[in-house]
Amino acid sequence: MVMRTRFLAIAAAALGAASASQAADIAAGKAKAEPCVACHGENGISQLENVPSVAGQPDQFTQWQLVYFRSETRKNEVMTPLAAELTDIDIRNIGAYYASLPPAKEPPGADDQPRLTEEGAKAAKRFNCASCHKDDFAGQQAIARIAGQREDYLAKSLRDFKTNERTGGGVAAMPTAAYQLTDADITALAHYLSRLR
Repeated sequence: MVMRTRFLAIAAAALGAASASQAADIAAGKAKAEPCVACHGENGISQLENVPSVAGQPDQFTQWQLVYFRSETRKNEVMTPLAAELTDIDIRNIGAYYASLPPAKEPPGADDQPRLTEEGAKAAKRFNCASCHKDDFAGQQAIARIAGQREDYLAKSLRDFKTNERTGGGVAAMPTAAYQLTDADITALAHYLSRLR
């Protein structure tokens, strides 16, 4: 745990130094993110099951996830080797590029479960999701945009946080927040949040 904390402090300093010495290059970020298109979509809007949309994610959130994948603090058979090749400047540029893209504009079809949407809205209020993710759930700084995220990915992420399959990073508030969720809460939250625009 001490090593992980020390590593994250060093990584934060490196990313901070990179951003202070050189402004992000969105065009370079787009070029470096070319391999990401295969899974995350042409404009950062995923069409693949359990693959998140990354368009409109806060710059720092994307940067930190790439740092976690690069350091294997967060593991994924696709993302870990891709992130291992990235420099701090690459990560800064990719974060800025995805932050510059507009998130999905249209909900995924008509809401055929309005009652579930209503339950999700109540659950989001009950569990104070807006206290970190903002009132519009657009995220901020190193906290994810969850409005408009894929429903299947949201449900999987919440389950992974609940079971400690995914621990987050930094202050790692999500495992604690998700621990109290029931399966019904997760289903309702994922449905509600995925429909927000």
